[in-house]
Amino acid sequence: MRLGVLTSGGDCAGLNAVLRAVVHRAIEGYGWEVVGIEQGTRGLMERPPRAREMGLDIFDGTLMRQGGTILGTTNKGDPFAYPMADGTLKDRSEEVIEGLRLLRVDALIGIGGDGSQAILRRLAQQGGFGLVTIPKTIDNDVAETEFAVGYDTAVSVATEALDRLQPTAASHNRVMILEVMGRDAGHIALVSGIAGGADVILIPEIPWNMGCIARRIEQVRGQGRNFALVVVAEAIKTEEGETVIQSAPGEKQRYGGVGHYIGERIAEETGAEVRVTVLGHIQRGGTPSARDRLIAAAFGVHAVDLVAEGKFDRMVAWRARQVIDVPIADAISRPHLVDPDGPVARTARGLGICLGDR
Repeated sequence: MRLGVLTSGGDCAGLNAVLRAVVHRAIEGYGWEVVGIEQGTRGLMERPPRAREMGLDIFDGTLMRQGGTILGTTNKGDPFAYPMADGTLKDRSEEVIEGLRLLRVDALIGIGGDGSQAILRRLAQQGGFGLVTIPKTIDNDVAETEFAVGYDTAVSVATEALDRLQPTAASHNRVMILEVMGRDAGHIALVSGIAGGADVILIPEIPWNMGCIARRIEQVRGQGRNFALVVVAEAIKTEEGETVIQSAPGEKQRYGGVGHYIGERIAEETGAEVRVTVLGHIQRGGTPSARDRLIAAAFGVHAVDLVAEGKFDRMVAWRARQVIDVPIADAISRPHLVDPDGPVARTARGLGICLGDR
Protein backbone atom coordinates (compact mmCIF):
# COMPACT_ATOMS: atom_id res chain seq x y z
CA MET A 1 0.00 0.00 0.00
CA ARG A 2 1.18 3.49 -0.87
CA LEU A 3 -0.85 5.94 1.21
CA GLY A 4 -1.25 9.60 0.32
CA VAL A 5 -2.04 12.31 2.87
CA LEU A 6 -2.74 16.00 2.45
CA THR A 7 -3.95 19.01 4.42
CA SER A 8 -6.50 21.32 2.85
CA GLY A 9 -8.31 24.54 3.75
CA GLY A 10 -7.22 26.95 6.46
CA ASP A 11 -4.40 25.94 8.77
CA CYS A 12 -4.81 25.28 12.49
CA ALA A 13 -2.92 23.83 15.41
CA GLY A 14 -2.68 20.04 15.50
CA LEU A 15 -2.22 19.28 11.80
CA ASN A 16 1.36 18.09 12.23
CA ALA A 17 0.22 15.86 15.09
CA VAL A 18 -2.27 14.24 12.69
CA LEU A 19 0.46 13.70 10.10
CA ARG A 20 2.66 12.12 12.77
CA ALA A 21 -0.10 9.69 13.75
CA VAL A 22 -0.83 8.75 10.14
CA VAL A 23 2.83 8.09 9.36
CA HIS A 24 3.50 6.09 12.53
CA ARG A 25 0.40 3.92 12.16
CA ALA A 26 0.90 3.31 8.45
CA ILE A 27 4.59 2.43 8.69
CA GLU A 28 4.83 0.72 12.08
CA GLY A 29 1.38 -0.84 11.98
CA TYR A 30 1.21 -1.99 8.37
CA GLY A 31 4.59 -1.49 6.72
CA TRP A 32 3.16 0.91 4.12
CA GLU A 33 4.76 3.79 2.26
CA VAL A 34 3.41 7.29 2.95
CA VAL A 35 3.61 10.20 0.55
CA GLY A 36 2.75 13.69 1.77
CA ILE A 37 1.11 15.90 -0.86
CA GLU A 38 2.14 19.55 -0.58
CA GLN A 39 -0.21 22.53 -0.86
CA GLY A 40 -3.33 20.36 -0.94
CA THR A 41 -5.06 19.75 -4.25
CA ARG A 42 -3.13 22.62 -5.81
CA GLY A 43 0.09 20.63 -5.42
CA LEU A 44 -1.46 17.81 -7.44
CA MET A 45 -1.99 20.14 -10.39
CA GLU A 46 1.73 20.79 -10.78
CA ARG A 47 4.00 18.60 -12.88
CA PRO A 48 5.63 16.79 -11.33
CA PRO A 49 3.14 16.82 -8.46
CA ARG A 50 4.45 18.49 -5.31
CA ALA A 51 4.98 15.72 -2.77
CA ARG A 52 7.49 14.20 -0.38
CA GLU A 53 8.14 10.75 0.99
CA MET A 54 7.32 10.70 4.70
CA GLY A 55 9.25 8.44 7.06
CA LEU A 56 9.53 8.08 10.80
CA ASP A 57 12.71 10.17 10.81
CA ILE A 58 10.66 13.32 10.10
CA PHE A 59 8.83 13.11 13.41
CA ASP A 60 11.60 13.59 15.95
CA GLY A 61 9.33 14.82 18.74
CA THR A 62 9.22 18.49 17.80
CA LEU A 63 6.75 18.57 14.92
CA MET A 64 3.79 17.39 16.99
CA ARG A 65 4.28 20.53 19.10
CA GLN A 66 4.46 22.81 16.07
CA GLY A 67 1.53 24.77 14.65
CA GLY A 68 0.62 24.97 10.99
CA THR A 69 1.32 22.11 8.58
CA ILE A 70 4.66 20.99 7.19
CA LEU A 71 2.90 20.01 3.97
CA GLY A 72 1.41 23.44 3.39
CA THR A 73 -2.23 24.00 2.54
CA THR A 74 -4.57 26.12 0.47
CA ASN A 75 -8.10 27.42 0.87
CA LYS A 76 -8.26 28.88 -2.62
CA GLY A 77 -8.98 27.37 -5.99
CA ASP A 78 -11.74 24.78 -6.24
CA PRO A 79 -10.31 22.33 -8.82
CA PHE A 80 -13.76 21.99 -10.38
CA ALA A 81 -13.89 25.75 -10.98
CA TYR A 82 -10.30 26.90 -10.78
CA PRO A 83 -9.69 30.63 -11.33
CA MET A 84 -7.33 31.23 -14.24
CA ALA A 85 -5.11 34.23 -14.98
CA ASP A 86 -7.51 35.52 -17.65
CA GLY A 87 -10.40 35.63 -15.18
CA THR A 88 -12.12 32.47 -16.41
CA LEU A 89 -12.91 29.34 -14.38
CA LYS A 90 -11.58 25.98 -15.54
CA ASP A 91 -12.36 22.43 -14.46
CA ARG A 92 -8.96 21.02 -13.47
CA SER A 93 -10.25 18.03 -11.54
CA GLU A 94 -8.74 15.50 -13.95
CA GLU A 95 -5.32 17.10 -13.40
CA VAL A 96 -5.67 16.49 -9.66
CA ILE A 97 -6.71 12.87 -10.20
CA GLU A 98 -3.85 12.33 -12.67
CA GLY A 99 -1.48 13.80 -10.07
CA LEU A 100 -2.47 11.05 -7.64
CA ARG A 101 -1.88 8.44 -10.33
CA LEU A 102 1.57 9.86 -11.06
CA LEU A 103 2.41 9.54 -7.37
CA ARG A 104 1.15 5.91 -7.42
CA VAL A 105 -1.18 6.60 -4.51
CA ASP A 106 -3.48 3.68 -3.64
CA ALA A 107 -5.64 5.57 -1.14
CA LEU A 108 -5.83 9.07 0.26
CA ILE A 109 -6.34 10.56 3.73
CA GLY A 110 -7.56 14.13 3.47
CA ILE A 111 -7.45 16.47 6.47
CA GLY A 112 -9.84 19.38 6.07
CA GLY A 113 -13.07 21.15 6.91
CA ASP A 114 -16.47 20.62 5.35
CA GLY A 115 -15.64 22.47 2.12
CA SER A 116 -12.39 20.61 1.56
CA GLN A 117 -14.04 17.28 2.34
CA ALA A 118 -16.81 17.94 -0.17
CA ILE A 119 -14.24 18.65 -2.90
CA LEU A 120 -12.13 15.61 -2.02
CA ARG A 121 -15.18 13.35 -1.98
CA ARG A 122 -16.22 14.55 -5.43
CA LEU A 123 -12.67 13.93 -6.70
CA ALA A 124 -12.65 10.42 -5.18
CA GLN A 125 -15.94 9.55 -6.83
CA GLN A 126 -14.75 10.86 -10.17
CA GLY A 127 -11.29 9.29 -9.95
CA GLY A 128 -12.27 6.04 -8.28
CA PHE A 129 -9.73 6.19 -5.44
CA GLY A 130 -10.31 5.34 -1.79
CA LEU A 131 -10.75 8.31 0.53
CA VAL A 132 -10.88 8.72 4.30
CA THR A 133 -11.15 12.20 5.80
CA ILE A 134 -10.21 13.80 9.11
CA PRO A 135 -12.10 16.90 10.31
CA LYS A 136 -10.03 19.95 11.13
CA THR A 137 -11.30 23.45 11.68
CA ILE A 138 -11.03 26.00 14.46
CA ASP A 139 -14.71 26.78 13.80
CA ASN A 140 -15.79 23.29 14.95
CA ASP A 141 -18.63 23.47 12.42
CA VAL A 142 -18.26 20.01 10.84
CA ALA A 143 -21.32 17.87 11.52
CA GLU A 144 -21.29 14.41 13.14
CA THR A 145 -18.28 15.11 15.40
CA GLU A 146 -18.09 16.84 18.76
CA PHE A 147 -14.59 18.10 18.09
CA ALA A 148 -12.47 18.92 15.07
CA VAL A 149 -8.69 19.25 15.16
CA GLY A 150 -7.67 22.84 15.94
CA TYR A 151 -10.80 23.93 17.78
CA ASP A 152 -9.60 23.35 21.34
CA THR A 153 -6.42 25.36 20.77
CA ALA A 154 -8.39 28.24 19.27
CA VAL A 155 -10.66 28.30 22.32
CA SER A 156 -7.63 28.27 24.61
CA VAL A 157 -6.09 31.22 22.76
CA ALA A 158 -9.33 33.22 22.95
CA THR A 159 -9.68 32.42 26.66
CA GLU A 160 -6.12 33.55 27.32
CA ALA A 161 -6.87 36.79 25.48
CA LEU A 162 -9.78 37.42 27.86
CA ASP A 163 -7.51 36.63 30.81
CA ARG A 164 -5.16 39.35 29.58
CA LEU A 165 -7.90 41.87 28.77
CA GLN A 166 -9.62 41.62 32.15
CA PRO A 167 -6.95 43.32 34.30
CA THR A 168 -6.43 46.18 31.85
CA ALA A 169 -10.20 46.63 31.60
CA ALA A 170 -10.40 46.87 35.40
CA SER A 171 -7.44 49.25 35.56
CA HIS A 172 -9.05 51.74 33.17
CA ASN A 173 -12.80 51.32 33.87
CA ARG A 174 -13.42 50.08 30.34
CA VAL A 175 -15.62 47.75 28.36
CA MET A 176 -13.31 45.40 26.48
CA ILE A 177 -14.59 43.74 23.31
CA LEU A 178 -12.90 40.66 21.87
CA GLU A 179 -13.79 39.67 18.30
CA VAL A 180 -13.08 36.02 17.57
CA MET A 181 -13.23 33.81 14.49
CA GLY A 182 -15.64 30.95 13.85
CA ARG A 183 -17.24 31.71 10.48
CA ASP A 184 -21.01 31.11 10.78
CA ALA A 185 -20.71 29.12 14.01
CA GLY A 186 -20.40 30.64 17.47
CA HIS A 187 -18.59 27.79 19.23
CA ILE A 188 -15.32 29.65 19.87
CA ALA A 189 -17.10 32.77 21.13
CA LEU A 190 -19.49 30.93 23.42
CA VAL A 191 -17.04 28.52 25.02
CA SER A 192 -14.17 30.99 25.42
CA GLY A 193 -16.61 33.58 26.73
CA ILE A 194 -17.82 31.27 29.46
CA ALA A 195 -14.28 30.16 30.33
CA GLY A 196 -12.97 33.73 30.29
CA GLY A 197 -15.70 35.30 32.41
CA ALA A 198 -17.41 37.38 29.73
CA ASP A 199 -20.49 39.44 30.61
CA VAL A 200 -21.88 39.48 27.06
CA ILE A 201 -21.41 36.90 24.29
CA LEU A 202 -22.82 37.52 20.81
CA ILE A 203 -22.99 34.62 18.33
CA PRO A 204 -24.57 34.22 14.87
CA GLU A 205 -27.11 31.64 16.05
CA ILE A 206 -28.83 34.02 18.51
CA PRO A 207 -30.27 37.38 17.34
CA TRP A 208 -29.22 40.28 19.57
CA ASN A 209 -30.53 43.71 20.50
CA MET A 210 -28.62 46.61 21.99
CA GLY A 211 -31.10 47.13 24.80
CA CYS A 212 -30.24 43.74 26.28
CA ILE A 213 -26.51 44.43 26.04
CA ALA A 214 -26.81 47.88 27.59
CA ARG A 215 -28.91 46.52 30.46
CA ARG A 216 -26.30 43.87 31.24
CA ILE A 217 -23.49 46.43 31.30
CA GLU A 218 -25.53 48.69 33.57
CA GLN A 219 -26.29 45.70 35.79
CA VAL A 220 -22.58 44.97 36.09
CA ARG A 221 -21.98 48.58 37.09
CA GLY A 222 -24.74 48.33 39.65
CA GLN A 223 -23.02 45.33 41.19
CA GLY A 224 -19.99 47.51 41.87
CA ARG A 225 -17.79 46.37 38.99
CA ASN A 226 -16.07 49.02 36.90
CA PHE A 227 -15.47 46.97 33.75
CA ALA A 228 -17.14 44.49 31.42
CA LEU A 229 -15.96 41.89 28.93
CA VAL A 230 -17.79 41.30 25.66
CA VAL A 231 -17.02 38.47 23.20
CA VAL A 232 -18.25 38.89 19.64
CA ALA A 233 -18.25 36.19 16.95
CA GLU A 234 -17.05 37.54 13.61
CA ALA A 235 -20.21 36.56 11.70
CA ILE A 236 -22.87 38.33 13.76
CA LYS A 237 -24.84 40.89 11.81
CA THR A 238 -25.49 44.55 12.49
CA GLU A 239 -28.83 45.77 13.84
CA GLU A 240 -29.83 46.38 10.23
CA GLY A 241 -29.10 42.73 9.39
CA GLU A 242 -25.95 43.45 7.41
CA THR A 243 -22.80 41.33 7.46
CA VAL A 244 -19.55 43.13 8.22
CA ILE A 245 -16.83 41.96 5.85
CA GLN A 246 -13.27 42.74 4.85
CA SER A 247 -11.90 42.48 1.36
CA ALA A 248 -8.60 42.96 -0.40
CA PRO A 249 -7.73 43.10 -4.11
CA GLY A 250 -7.54 39.59 -5.53
CA GLU A 251 -8.95 37.94 -2.42
CA LYS A 252 -12.41 36.70 -1.55
CA GLN A 253 -14.46 38.59 0.99
CA ARG A 254 -14.18 37.44 4.60
CA TYR A 255 -15.72 38.27 7.94
CA GLY A 256 -14.09 40.89 10.13
CA GLY A 257 -14.70 44.20 11.84
CA VAL A 258 -18.04 43.69 13.55
CA GLY A 259 -16.34 44.11 16.93
CA HIS A 260 -15.71 47.78 16.15
CA TYR A 261 -19.35 48.21 15.16
CA ILE A 262 -20.52 46.71 18.46
CA GLY A 263 -18.01 48.86 20.32
CA GLU A 264 -19.38 52.05 18.80
CA ARG A 265 -22.94 51.05 19.63
CA ILE A 266 -22.10 50.20 23.25
CA ALA A 267 -20.30 53.52 23.67
CA GLU A 268 -23.33 55.36 22.28
CA GLU A 269 -25.84 53.53 24.47
CA THR A 270 -23.94 53.38 27.77
CA GLY A 271 -21.35 56.15 27.64
CA ALA A 272 -18.70 53.59 28.52
CA GLU A 273 -15.11 53.85 27.37
CA VAL A 274 -14.68 50.95 24.96
CA ARG A 275 -11.67 49.23 23.43
CA VAL A 276 -11.80 46.52 20.76
CA THR A 277 -9.38 43.66 20.14
CA VAL A 278 -9.69 41.59 16.95
CA LEU A 279 -7.93 38.31 17.69
CA GLY A 280 -7.77 37.16 14.06
CA HIS A 281 -5.31 34.54 12.88
CA ILE A 282 -3.59 34.29 16.26
CA GLN A 283 -6.30 31.70 16.94
CA ARG A 284 -4.94 29.47 14.17
CA GLY A 285 -1.29 29.40 15.23
CA GLY A 286 0.84 28.33 18.12
CA THR A 287 1.46 25.12 19.98
CA PRO A 288 -1.54 22.75 19.89
CA SER A 289 -3.27 22.02 23.18
CA ALA A 290 -3.10 18.61 24.82
CA ARG A 291 -6.66 17.82 23.72
CA ASP A 292 -5.93 18.75 20.11
CA ARG A 293 -2.85 16.52 20.15
CA LEU A 294 -4.89 13.65 21.58
CA ILE A 295 -7.70 14.06 19.05
CA ALA A 296 -5.17 14.40 16.23
CA ALA A 297 -3.47 11.17 17.28
CA ALA A 298 -6.72 9.25 17.67
CA PHE A 299 -8.07 10.50 14.34
CA GLY A 300 -4.84 9.70 12.47
CA VAL A 301 -4.63 6.15 13.80
CA HIS A 302 -8.30 5.41 13.13
CA ALA A 303 -8.11 6.83 9.60
CA VAL A 304 -5.23 4.51 8.70
CA ASP A 305 -7.08 1.56 10.20
CA LEU A 306 -10.11 2.38 8.04
CA VAL A 307 -7.89 2.32 4.94
CA ALA A 308 -6.51 -1.06 6.04
CA GLU A 309 -10.07 -2.38 6.38
CA GLY A 310 -11.05 -1.00 2.98
CA LYS A 311 -13.71 1.26 4.54
CA PHE A 312 -13.70 4.34 2.34
CA ASP A 313 -15.89 7.40 1.92
CA ARG A 314 -15.78 7.74 5.72
CA MET A 315 -14.84 10.58 8.07
CA VAL A 316 -13.39 9.87 11.50
CA ALA A 317 -15.20 11.60 14.36
CA TRP A 318 -15.20 12.07 18.13
CA ARG A 319 -18.43 11.29 19.93
CA ALA A 320 -19.15 10.46 23.59
CA ARG A 321 -15.46 9.82 24.35
CA GLN A 322 -15.21 7.43 21.43
CA VAL A 323 -13.46 7.63 18.08
CA ILE A 324 -15.96 6.55 15.46
CA ASP A 325 -16.42 6.98 11.72
CA VAL A 326 -19.36 8.31 9.74
CA PRO A 327 -20.22 8.70 6.05
CA ILE A 328 -18.54 11.79 4.62
CA ALA A 329 -21.86 12.67 3.00
CA ASP A 330 -23.46 12.99 6.44
CA ALA A 331 -20.61 15.11 7.79
CA ILE A 332 -20.83 17.66 4.97
CA SER A 333 -24.63 17.68 4.66
CA ARG A 334 -25.12 20.51 7.18
CA PRO A 335 -23.02 22.71 9.45
CA HIS A 336 -22.62 22.00 13.15
CA LEU A 337 -23.88 25.21 14.74
CA VAL A 338 -24.47 26.24 18.34
CA ASP A 339 -27.81 25.05 19.71
CA PRO A 340 -29.39 28.18 21.26
CA ASP A 341 -31.21 25.93 23.74
CA GLY A 342 -28.37 23.47 24.24
CA PRO A 343 -26.35 22.81 27.40
CA VAL A 344 -23.55 25.28 26.66
CA ALA A 345 -25.95 28.16 25.96
CA ARG A 346 -27.96 27.22 29.06
CA THR A 347 -24.78 27.29 31.12
CA ALA A 348 -24.01 30.80 29.88
CA ARG A 349 -27.49 32.03 30.77
CA GLY A 350 -27.25 30.33 34.16
CA LEU A 351 -24.12 32.35 34.87
CA GLY A 352 -25.97 35.57 34.09
CA ILE A 353 -24.17 36.08 30.78
CA CYS A 354 -26.14 38.11 28.24
CA LEU A 355 -26.41 36.35 24.89
CA GLY A 356 -28.01 39.41 23.35
CA ASP A 357 -31.64 38.30 23.24
CA ARG A 358 -32.99 38.62 26.75
